[in-house]
Amino acid sequence: MTNITTTQLKERISQGESPNLLDVREPDERSEYNIGGTFIPLGNVMSMQTDDIAEWQNQEVIVYCRSGRRSLQAGMMLESLGFTNVKNLEGGMLAWNS
Repeated sequence: MTNITTTQLKERISQGESPNLLDVREPDERSEYNIGGTFIPLGNVMSMQTDDIAEWQNQEVIVYCRSGRRSLQAGMMLESLGFTNVKNLEGGMLAWNS
């Protein structure tokens, strides 16, 4: 797994890209601020409930949370499930909003 910065991701989005974004925060956090990623809370990822993103297995997946810690855990789990191109958003939504 590699990291991607918020600056890099914002640049790609501003250039018209639509990357596969995975939001692993809790519902209340998502309601506060949402950048549009597919929503699967960390607990669901850790219990291997990833059918909604199965088609992403061989595509780039950018995982994010509030600060980057839970997304790191989720990314490691995704890799153990066979996802081949997982990136962690450094600093998560705290960095995104700063």
